[in-house]
Amino acid sequence: MLKRRLIISALALSLCLAAPGQIVNRLRVDKDTFTRYAWGRMQEFNPANLVLADSLYREGEAQGNFRLKCLGLSLEMPVRFVQGEYARMDSTATEIKTLLAERKDLREFYFSTLHEYCEFLVQSGRMSEAVLEARAMERLASLEKKPVGRMYSYRIIGLIQSYRDNHFLAIQNLERAVRFCHEARAEQDLPNLFILLAQENLKMGNFPEAENYCLRAQEYEEFFPGITLKVQMTKAYIYNEKGQTESFWRTYESIVRDPLYLGQTDDDTRTALDITYLRSKGLLQEALEKADALGTIRARLEHKHGIYADMGAYDNAYSAISSLMQEKDSVYIKVQNEDLAILDAEMNNAQLREEAQRLKARNQITILLGFLVMFAIAFASILIQQWQLRENLEEMRRKNSEALKARRAFQKAMDAKEAENEYNFKLLKNRTTNILTDYEDFLNS
Repeated sequence: MLKRRLIISALALSLCLAAPGQIVNRLRVDKDTFTRYAWGRMQEFNPANLVLADSLYREGEAQGNFRLKCLGLSLEMPVRFVQGEYARMDSTATEIKTLLAERKDLREFYFSTLHEYCEFLVQSGRMSEAVLEARAMERLASLEKKPVGRMYSYRIIGLIQSYRDNHFLAIQNLERAVRFCHEARAEQDLPNLFILLAQENLKMGNFPEAENYCLRAQEYEEFFPGITLKVQMTKAYIYNEKGQTESFWRTYESIVRDPLYLGQTDDDTRTALDITYLRSKGLLQEALEKADALGTIRARLEHKHGIYADMGAYDNAYSAISSLMQEKDSVYIKVQNEDLAILDAEMNNAQLREEAQRLKARNQITILLGFLVMFAIAFASILIQQWQLRENLEEMRRKNSEALKARRAFQKAMDAKEAENEYNFKLLKNRTTNILTDYEDFLNS
């Protein structure tokens, strides 16, 4: 028995060390403690984890070691969620936040745990509380310049937008989360983000994009054993939506045989997949009964209206879809939308400031370039004007020269005419004198 436990512990440790995206020794505890914790995380929804969680917490109390207490609390929270013990889940999250409030060196564990809590809030329909938690996380991450915290914040906002069927906005926020994930050098969180992006693209009918994100997540299989299960579940829904029934059935059968399936998925996730399988088999009455086991009204209505439509019971389908729309359009959801709008504005302030700085720099460059262009245009205009002025002066000189030549020619002509007239006058005068002389001689003769 002891040998078997050692083998299991060694296997758990090797899987955890190979899967940093899901299980990381963020609290820097000793190897044996981390092995126990990691084994529990690999089956996070298993009720047996409550025993392990209690054991770690009690050890922490006895030793005065807050790290052990945090490990125990983080193991307890998922089980409280699947058991519907939300008050216990809330108190667990609150205690973790209290224990780690002043520990800046342990922010990665703090943010990841708070993110998990927010996910449970979203899944249980407690949107306003998820918004407040995400807002607090983003503020702290911005204040302390922790991109990992901003990554988790945008991931939660993506989940909230998805819950509201705003899948385009969900994709935008998840892509921001990917960007901050790279900035934080937390690539171990990328496969889960890729799975979420695949699911959102699937909901929008973007099958090639969904399949591409599945492939990108699958690349981390060697380092993240649990990612294969998530990829297969996403692919199963893709096959179903594309009408590839046989591929869906084969994938479903492989999923339910996976030893990680029960430990790493909650009841609603498994129930939803079972309903999809029963509908594909034409077992509609069984699917309808299965839908009643879903934990939230919204989930039940979403599945029931589709099942009723498959049955041809269109009155019931209409009634289910009407109730679903009322659920979505309730005052509660509208208030949440206002909260989300505030949160979006706050979370984007830093990004807007960065964008404003970039825009300011671009404007300064644009102004400089504009000034240079205007200077070049003005300089060119001056050169053109000077050239035109020179051309005009040359033209004026040419015209003046021609006019002067013409004036001189005219003057010369006038002088010649005047000389000719003077000559003719003298000639006439001489002729007149001669005539008078001849006349006087005639009279005297």
